Amino acid sequence: MAGNATRAKPEVAVAPGSENGRAVALPERFDLRSHSISEDKLRGLLRLFPEAAAEGGKVDFNRLRLALGESVETGRERFGLTWAGKADCFTAIQSPSLGTLLPAPEQSVDWESTENVVIEGDNLEVLKLLQKSYFGKIKMIYIDPPYNTGSDFIYPDNYAESLQTYLEYTGQVDPEGKVYGTNAETDGRFHSKWLNMMFPRIYLAANLLRDDGVLAISIGENELGNLTQLCNELLGEENRVTICSRVMKTGGQKGLHFSPCVDYVLIYAKDIEILGPFRQDISQNLIDKVYTKIAESGPRKGERYRIMGLYQPYLDPRANQRYFIGCPDGQLVIPPGSTFPSVATEGQIVKPTDGDGVWRWTYETYKQESDKGNVEFVKSDKTSLVTPSGKPATWNVYTRIWLNERLEEGQVPGNILERFENRHSSAELKELDIPFEFSKPSTLVKLLMSICGVGEGDITLDFFAGSGSTGHAALELAKERGGTRPFICVQLPEPTGIESAEHKAGYKTIADICKERLRRVIKRLNDSDHGKLDRVEAGKPDRGLRVYRLAASNFQVWDSARPDGVDSLQRQLTEHVDHLVKGRSEQDLLAELLLKSGYPPTTHIQGISVSDKAAYKVSAGQLLICLDRQLTHEAVRAMADLKPDRVVCLDEGFVGNDQLKVNAAQTFKTKGIAFQTV
Repeated sequence: MAGNATRAKPEVAVAPGSENGRAVALPERFDLRSHSISEDKLRGLLRLFPEAAAEGGKVDFNRLRLALGESVETGRERFGLTWAGKADCFTAIQSPSLGTLLPAPEQSVDWESTENVVIEGDNLEVLKLLQKSYFGKIKMIYIDPPYNTGSDFIYPDNYAESLQTYLEYTGQVDPEGKVYGTNAETDGRFHSKWLNMMFPRIYLAANLLRDDGVLAISIGENELGNLTQLCNELLGEENRVTICSRVMKTGGQKGLHFSPCVDYVLIYAKDIEILGPFRQDISQNLIDKVYTKIAESGPRKGERYRIMGLYQPYLDPRANQRYFIGCPDGQLVIPPGSTFPSVATEGQIVKPTDGDGVWRWTYETYKQESDKGNVEFVKSDKTSLVTPSGKPATWNVYTRIWLNERLEEGQVPGNILERFENRHSSAELKELDIPFEFSKPSTLVKLLMSICGVGEGDITLDFFAGSGSTGHAALELAKERGGTRPFICVQLPEPTGIESAEHKAGYKTIADICKERLRRVIKRLNDSDHGKLDRVEAGKPDRGLRVYRLAASNFQVWDSARPDGVDSLQRQLTEHVDHLVKGRSEQDLLAELLLKSGYPPTTHIQGISVSDKAAYKVSAGQLLICLDRQLTHEAVRAMADLKPDRVVCLDEGFVGNDQLKVNAAQTFKTKGIAFQTV
């Protein structure tokens, strides 16, 4: 029911270790480079299963078997990160979710039109539910998981039963003693429990990334090394973009030896060869400090610029980049060195030897840029340039770097992140009148979205959403750039604590804080736009919010764990006579059917009538859903006449009329329409 919980198998006609297509035993290590498989297929295999990569360009087939769901006996030593419970993580990954997402329009904003989603629930279950509908569609994932400091809230160690635990935790079923809690440092499996929680979630999240997608994770020092190795395994070490240091604060007396002032942001690409270059906006501070000159004449008169020496000592010597340049007073200059052109005229070239300096450009490029007004001469007694006789020159030669061009291109970001301290987050939450102390500044997430290339219509996911910093950032970025930046935020309804300021302010859970914060951000942005003309060229901004809540499926699930026996079987068969869960609405059923059919929950649905029966057209009529409980031959023919690709009906609609069901199947088959009952 969860859809694709694991990555699709690579398309290899006859895999290594097979004979005429029949599977045979594979060795633990297999060097594909020394066999007939092509480099492209090797890359394709490791791209689908980066966790199976071993050192030296080899494939670790034990890891590959685990990824494909096979049981593997562990114990032999190999390079990599291992911990107690790692093998069981694959059971958690591959076990289907038995949950669904229940719509909550009453908690939402602009329900019908928005693409923005907040989901209240256990993120492992939600990630499974999103596999079909968002597989390979997410541009950026940002998460701020527990730092595992010894007091952080952590998900249950019994993650294989995460839906059951979640339902008990939220009071949806009778409790059996399972609770969520903190991960104490005194626990003998302190790191293992944290890794068991993180591994399946990052594995499933990686499935959702686009080929040019980016994963960014905030983390503290305690688990930085383990998380880096885990991500190296799941996404590939070659796809690690960088590890940023974020300044959390300056000063302070906390700590015995050093006061902790930084945490980290790990950034990984889904495929770094496809990922484009990162650029960020040039700050006003840099503009004011660096771009201080204004052109007084020429084709770019009045424009701001800065200068850079046409000679730089670090340049590699190139054969055609050592030549004479004539200055305004006729003096010839050349970079320092011992080799000079044989004729002392402008443009004369000499091949540099060791120790000779060169210009940044060839002479042809220099002339072209000079004609454009991009060269500047400055008289100076502090120059490293020399004359044809080897004596110090009296001129420097510079290139002009224009501000307008740099504003368009942006600048390569550094991996030290300043101006995003915890106090900035506290200030923005205080401004929204939201009592919460443990949040990343939305400006940090907005910067990451900007430099990672989150553009118009690109989706950002945060499955440790906390107070909603990522949704806040997406709304602000869309405000600044125009268009839409859809987001999905997932947050467990973790209690704020009966004595906490949040609880006293009326917020029982952190999920409540997340939803209310985003509603207030939306209102503030709308209020700021009040009275302004719509930016037609950028499209109407998406200032909405769809709220969903994780719950057990709308359909009764067959419980194979029940005791054997005729009485037990008879009771369960009786329960499944009506296999729909009581109390669920038609909107609830539609939401689950969309997810099962591979459509995002925000997909537009058009209500129609087919022979007096209510039905729903999905994705321009490709899918037709009819939830009527008393179907007729006329209704079946009317649905077939609409020629959808697929029709889904309730099995209950055919109760007591097997002939109608058979005829329906034949009618749809005749017209090439896939037919399914649920």
